[in-house]
Amino acid sequence: MKVFTGNANPEFAKKVVNYLNIPLGNCEISRFADGEVQVSIKENVRGSDVFIIQSTCNPVNENYMELFILMDAMKRASVREITLVMPYYGYSRQDRKAEPRAPISARCVADLCQVAGSKRLLVVDLHAPQIQGFFNGPVDNLFAFPVMAEAWQNKKSSIKDIVCVSPDAGAVERTRAFAEKIKSPIAVIDKRRDRPNEAKAFHIIGDVQNKTALIIDDMIDTAGTLCVAVNNLIEHGAKEVYAIVTHAVFSGPALERIEKSHLKEVWVTDTIPIKQKSHKVHRVSVAPLVAEAMKRIHSKGSVSALF
Repeated sequence: MKVFTGNANPEFAKKVVNYLNIPLGNCEISRFADGEVQVSIKENVRGSDVFIIQSTCNPVNENYMELFILMDAMKRASVREITLVMPYYGYSRQDRKAEPRAPISARCVADLCQVAGSKRLLVVDLHAPQIQGFFNGPVDNLFAFPVMAEAWQNKKSSIKDIVCVSPDAGAVERTRAFAEKIKSPIAVIDKRRDRPNEAKAFHIIGDVQNKTALIIDDMIDTAGTLCVAVNNLIEHGAKEVYAIVTHAVFSGPALERIEKSHLKEVWVTDTIPIKQKSHKVHRVSVAPLVAEAMKRIHSKGSVSALF
């Protein structure tokens, strides 16, 4: 078993190999003068089970290109099998034709990953579970919310009268799963989206009056939708609002909006590196979860038993 990483989130990869108590694979990823990616593997990988860790976050296309070429190098170096460990799956929001003549980009990158050499995919909280069907090989979709719920109970057990809030109908399932872990009721925001990254909340289904609201979602991009949801919850009588989110995409003015909002804290995982710091952002590592899943895949153990 050998573990390699691209340049997207090397700190996450280091946490994974520290948990596994193995060294990180030795490879160099550089650029030609015109920006072309160059990969050089500095150790023997023939016949090995290789795990490549790469979150396809910003810059998304650069990180995908690194990944494709790294997998191609491994394939040509005669590895036995490549497992792609993608904590954050870029293009996952483009999982269907939302309008005529639109691409299904999540399927497109799935095809590219398989052509490049991936036989198995390991991800964390896919935006759309049906993306698993875009791959011909096995896909393990890990859930971060049990880890987040445990961390919340360890640090915030003194907070009472909690309600878990789904920011839209699509997030109800994960909100219910989190609520069951901390034994709280749920509420749902009826939301309409006019265009990407812009939404307006219209109605809150459920009781948030005088309660601490926890917004449960899989990602924060520009935080525009999140801040609209927070304002609606405060207007409907919530005492304070937290956000529990897996992927901290944090594009553009996201952190500035979070700082200026009524949010008490935002809890995120380390699937994506955060370059700017904020006193409102609290990070929970899912590297041990990913590492344990990798160990079980390599030893032919049960990944579902983790949940």
